[in-house]
Amino acid sequence: MSDLLAQTIATAVDVFNAHGPVTKAGAKTFSPTDFSVHFFLQLAVIVLACRVVGWLGKKLLAQPQVVGEMIAGVILGPSLLGLLFPDFQATLFPKETKNVLYVGAQLGVGLYMFMVGTTFEAGHFKAKAKSAMSVSFAGIAAPFAIAAIITPFLLKVPGLFAPTISQGNATLFMGACIALTAFPMLARIINERGLAKTSLGTLSLTAGAFDDAVSWCVLALVLATFGGGPGVAGLAIGGGLLWVLFVTTLGPKILAPLGRIVEREGEMSTQVLALVILAFCTSAFLMDAVGIHAIFGGFILGVVMPRGLLVEELKKKVEPIAVVLLLPMFFTYSGLNTRMDMVNSPTLLLIALGVLACSILAKWGACYVAARLTGENHSTAMGIGALMNSRGLMELIIINIGLQKGIIGPTLFSMLVLMAIVTTVMASPLFEVVYGKKARESGELGAVPDPARA
Repeated sequence: MSDLLAQTIATAVDVFNAHGPVTKAGAKTFSPTDFSVHFFLQLAVIVLACRVVGWLGKKLLAQPQVVGEMIAGVILGPSLLGLLFPDFQATLFPKETKNVLYVGAQLGVGLYMFMVGTTFEAGHFKAKAKSAMSVSFAGIAAPFAIAAIITPFLLKVPGLFAPTISQGNATLFMGACIALTAFPMLARIINERGLAKTSLGTLSLTAGAFDDAVSWCVLALVLATFGGGPGVAGLAIGGGLLWVLFVTTLGPKILAPLGRIVEREGEMSTQVLALVILAFCTSAFLMDAVGIHAIFGGFILGVVMPRGLLVEELKKKVEPIAVVLLLPMFFTYSGLNTRMDMVNSPTLLLIALGVLACSILAKWGACYVAARLTGENHSTAMGIGALMNSRGLMELIIINIGLQKGIIGPTLFSMLVLMAIVTTVMASPLFEVVYGKKARESGELGAVPDPARA
């Protein structure tokens, strides 16, 4: 009996070790069961951490749930959990399982952006097209101008960029990083603030989506000239434009029968849901395959989905799982690649603060000026600038690619992580100060909730 108990305990302790084929060569590899064991435990920890940190951020700091989830992702990575309990963190998130977590993360953020697309109001966009394009252009032009000024100085600091990178490529990469807006996070802040169907929300989403798409295309150009080949850039830009053109012109006609079926039956059947999911997967696959990003495939499909009961049913059947279970994987995966201990000298800290200040000036300042010049009032323009200034985890994605491809070094990576976190955390409270509070008091936006009471 004691031997049975001892063997049972030994087996339980061994559950997180690799259990590959019963050979010497395979003893240290992960079997399908190993991936499954880790995946479900990781999901449980991720959901718990995101709920707890999100709740604390809401109650104590008046931050949206999404910001708490981003911070929770960083907490679960090497920056805190790995720093305090390295063995435990390595056991919970072994490097072999990161690819599985990555796929779940892409599914979560893609589905969420698909649902965001279904709230897109074309009427608001048409009414605000001039402002949206002006804000978008300013949010691209100013960051690249700032990048052209600061990059020559950054290139002189050893270890920030790859030794072989040209000044042109380094400038383009920095410009793309500064020009990015946290599109998924921006969308969720807009939703949580009740702004999804307002002109401000639509304007910000439109400008943010366009700025991000341009940043990804610029990244494709950098990768092409840095060793990926011209086909990388050609496929990304050409393929992306062709798919967007197809979806926006023929998509509404193709999808309209699904809307009529749901309206006639009074609910969404599993057959219709399957067709919608099939369309989503196809759109996400194509945008991912050409080198843009799956989230844009999800978003553009959501924009052309038939409005009415079909969208209401999707919100009931798809959105809860995407938001509560799948989307937190996106934040955690990015957090696992984040290191906050790399900026470890006064000089590097000063450079990091300079990059942060330049990024805020280039994005918030430029978008504010553009909105004012196109007729928006002061508070609305300030609100747009505050939202567009948020970088979030889209920034972490693009700088992870830069790090993996050898474009930047770990030190610059950490500086850009700092910029991403600070601009994201400051977005919501600043938005409340410059727009949200005043909008509630005046009754202009009665749907905007008070985060302190949420």
